[in-house]
Amino acid sequence: MGCSRWAIVAIGVLLSLGGAGARRPTYADAAPSPPAAPAPRPRARDVGLVVGILPPGTLNAITDVPGVMVGHTTVIRGDHIRTGVTAVLPHAGNIFRQRVAAAIHVGNGFGKLVGSTQVAELGELETPILLTSTLNVPRVADALIDHMLATPGNEDVQSVNPLVAETNDGQLNDVRARAVGRTDVLAALRAAKTGPVDEGSVGAGTGTVAFGWKGGIGTSSRRLPERWGGHTVGVLVQTNYGGILSIAGAPVGRELGRYFLKEDVADGSVIVVVATDAPLDARNLRRLAARTMLGLGRTGAAGSNGSGDYAIAFSTARGLVTHAAAATTAPIANEATSPLFLAAVEATEEAVYNSLFRATTVTGRGRTVEALPLHRTLEILRRYGALAPRK
Repeated sequence: MGCSRWAIVAIGVLLSLGGAGARRPTYADAAPSPPAAPAPRPRARDVGLVVGILPPGTLNAITDVPGVMVGHTTVIRGDHIRTGVTAVLPHAGNIFRQRVAAAIHVGNGFGKLVGSTQVAELGELETPILLTSTLNVPRVADALIDHMLATPGNEDVQSVNPLVAETNDGQLNDVRARAVGRTDVLAALRAAKTGPVDEGSVGAGTGTVAFGWKGGIGTSSRRLPERWGGHTVGVLVQTNYGGILSIAGAPVGRELGRYFLKEDVADGSVIVVVATDAPLDARNLRRLAARTMLGLGRTGAAGSNGSGDYAIAFSTARGLVTHAAAATTAPIANEATSPLFLAAVEATEEAVYNSLFRATTVTGRGRTVEALPLHRTLEILRRYGALAPRK
């Protein structure tokens, strides 16, 4: 797939800037008359990087799964707060009353995932999924409970299972300040929408680091051909982990000279959220979630001792789970799951690349974490034949 005219222009701007373009204004203290923001950094496919064999959805995002919504709140204050919260909603209705089938897979459990045991036990999701930084988890969970109790129709609710995941953004953010508050959480939930998803250094990805470069939020999707069910699988990631960065098989981390056991550690975390409209029950959703670890492995993840690697998967197919009612939709058979598994692998891999490509250089706590240098990265990808030829 060749580059679009937009992509060619964007790449030219990136090369002239040394790869330091940003999607949003730089994260310095606000100035009275800020300069115009540079051109956005491209996504992986904008530069000819095609991952796998399955086609992406229209937006190449988790929101290609009908009904799924994403919202962010980015929290930046002074020179030491670089954090935020990201909300993923399976649908726009009352999730407590219209629950969806869900499951969780733990790749490495060095992390805090509030609400995971009930999801594992009952196989259902009853709140939005919120992503944030480590010490903000209790605050975010408390605000999510407030939101659910205040939702019309929940006046008699006396038990809520908030699902909140995290990665530690302490390199760029003062995690001890616990800067994400109730208003930030409610703002992310209000901002949740279908359509294109903001990526890079936004929301829960504001202060994250991946492979020694600026990590962040990334997303991708795959749509199966009709003969395989025609279903969509969408993935959103919060990347804050390490290893030896590989992009479509090209040893980018090694070539750039920044990788695990050379100059940085691989500790960190990654959260993967998987959505599908395929009618999968909790058991097969757990299997689907497990396949995302293969996608992370393709990117060079090290799965180190200090990494919290979690995947949360849910199905938007109505009737699999309803509150106080029997399931009315039959889940698909085991034999039909393999194409969905491949879709999850491919979408996870590409979502990671999008998180790196879209992330911008961020300074916080007296440190600067640079964005992946795209001009050098593209040179490496071309040398290893990882880019699709331009048409």
